[in-house]
Amino acid sequence: MKSHLSRRGFLTGASAAGVALQASAADAGKPALLGGSKVRPQPFPAWPVSGEAEERALMDVLHSGKWFRGNGQNVKKFEQEYARMTGAKDCLATCNGTAALFISLNVIGVEPGDEVIIPPYTFIATLNVVLRQHALPVFVDTDPETFQMDARQVEAAITGRTRAIVPVHLGGNVSDLDALLGLSRKHKVPLIEDACQAHLAEWKGRKVGTWGDTGCFSFQASKNLNSGEGGAILFNDPDLRERAYAFHNNGSGLKFIGTNFTYAGSGTNLRLTEFQAAILLAQMERIEQQARRRRENARYLTSMLREIKGITPARQYEGCTTNAYHLYMLRYNPEAFAGLKRDTFLKALGAEGIPGSGGYSPLNSQTFVREVLNSRGYQRLFPAQRLKQWEEKNHCPANDRLCTEAVWFTQNMLLGDRGDMEQIAEAVRKIQTHAGELAKA
Repeated sequence: MKSHLSRRGFLTGASAAGVALQASAADAGKPALLGGSKVRPQPFPAWPVSGEAEERALMDVLHSGKWFRGNGQNVKKFEQEYARMTGAKDCLATCNGTAALFISLNVIGVEPGDEVIIPPYTFIATLNVVLRQHALPVFVDTDPETFQMDARQVEAAITGRTRAIVPVHLGGNVSDLDALLGLSRKHKVPLIEDACQAHLAEWKGRKVGTWGDTGCFSFQASKNLNSGEGGAILFNDPDLRERAYAFHNNGSGLKFIGTNFTYAGSGTNLRLTEFQAAILLAQMERIEQQARRRRENARYLTSMLREIKGITPARQYEGCTTNAYHLYMLRYNPEAFAGLKRDTFLKALGAEGIPGSGGYSPLNSQTFVREVLNSRGYQRLFPAQRLKQWEEKNHCPANDRLCTEAVWFTQNMLLGDRGDMEQIAEAVRKIQTHAGELAKA
């Protein structure tokens, strides 16, 4: 076919195409929030992951007719397998992670009028279980470099009423266990590890949850090992495990379940079901491989993000030999991004296809905490002077600042490949390059 395109027409068309290509390239470099193309158009790996193993496990329980731990075997098997995986002597499965914490406080003897040391940067369950015991939560400020409770400030918070120290291995990172265990022994105060976000994390090569008097885990739907809801407590003291079993089973001990109406003491029903245990056993087949993938991707992502001014990935203490990376946490400094507010930074990230979160707000500043402490019950339990001191000392300035700087990526975002990590870093660099425009928009 003979072309009727003249030389002038060809040049005009080529010129127009060139302009279009240049415009397209410009749009590609422009932040998606300002009309450019997304860095990542596809979603990150979905969570939870399931397959034939979970389907088979659930159907086996369904058809067995044994849905209750009293006549089934899945809960007991899970407890044995989780104890083996973590290196603990004993494990007790519970209906959720909050229950694991609640049981722990009860069996170590936290009573109304006692005090419990907790961090202000954690999920509310860590606080709620203390309040349900009618104990006084004593907040110790955060080490912003690690996002963990600052162990250097714990000793000053210990009083004659202190009955427990509850560090949280937040995001799968690990608290300074050497310092905390030393204080626990020195002051003869039990230590409960809140490891609800730290499945398979390690301190000096030993799994978290096995260092304290108890170690508590959650298997809620977002967790690295999950069954929708569920929890567990690890023990190295068989007597403590027996008391915990009785408490979670309405006061009926191991010898009495389903056969006798004799009780070891008071308690409540916080049991795991056979269905949940069956899912957990199937999920455990993947957890170690998934954990390796998260660690590898987190290391690669950190190597890129630490080169971006204004982005500071969370540090690990020297003793943390394995981070579980339930969360990938970093601090964001707007000064390195032309004053771009964190909320806008997160919005811009989301527009690029990189979902991020600003994390927790300060627990110690929640209005309801003061309402609880002003309640009739707390006024009866604690001297007025002690409650006044609590108000005066209830300041965690480092944590307040962290809550304005924190940025989280969830664990499923670390289950992809190195290219996914490169896209996260690319999106951050892109936003930094155009931060001035975004700040004015």
